[in-house]
Amino acid sequence: MTQPKFIITLDGHLRLGMVEMHKDLLQPGDQCIGGGYYRFDYVTNRIVLSRSSYDFGVPKWHVLDELQVPAVYRGLRLIYQYDDGEHDDIDLSDMLKISYYE
Repeated sequence: MTQPKFIITLDGHLRLGMVEMHKDLLQPGDQCIGGGYYRFDYVTNRIVLSRSSYDFGVPKWHVLDELQVPAVYRGLRLIYQYDDGEHDDIDLSDMLKISYYE
């Protein structure tokens, strides 16, 4: 069953897709540094990233200075929610430089 999943790569790419496994989002040569699930919040104009990948773990946002995002998502804020009740949400749009690519 496919689900809305995301990964981040060591070179800073954010990849989203409806896949069965997080590894299905990898491209040749990618080194994954975490992943999870996503949803679009159209009311607040955000992409909400949450949870973690069973294979790759919680995203290691602290490793990145810049996040490369597909241009189709330009204008949406990026938020990460730990969903553990212990950590605050992270506003990735404020924390990282966001670059868009075609």
